[in-house]
Amino acid sequence: MRIGEVAAKAGVSVRALRYYEQQDLLRSSRNPGGQRRYQDGAVGRVRLIQQLYSVGLTSRTIREVLPFADSGEVSAELLELLAAERDRLDRQMTDLRDVRMRLHDCITEARNHDGTGSSF
Repeated sequence: MRIGEVAAKAGVSVRALRYYEQQDLLRSSRNPGGQRRYQDGAVGRVRLIQQLYSVGLTSRTIREVLPFADSGEVSAELLELLAAERDRLDRQMTDLRDVRMRLHDCITEARNHDGTGSSF
């Protein structure tokens, strides 16, 4: 299957497919004319990659997860990897909540500012 066909069927851009190849998430071969050719399962793989990105995984982590998807194996190693990613996201959410609260405090202080030139 050619790159445009995979992109259209998977609902992604050609640029995204090239990026996935650069990140070693997707493989293609080249025909004698130099055009990329993908195996029949490429559309499903691209959809899986998209799903993994949508849950916040990085390219590095997706690269680690894909062999498990290829084998169909749900191992302790895979579960640990996914749990570590969930914990990373939890930490990010906590950090974002803290930053949001500090911003909220700044907004509140600025609204209460009495115009005397004192900083908030």
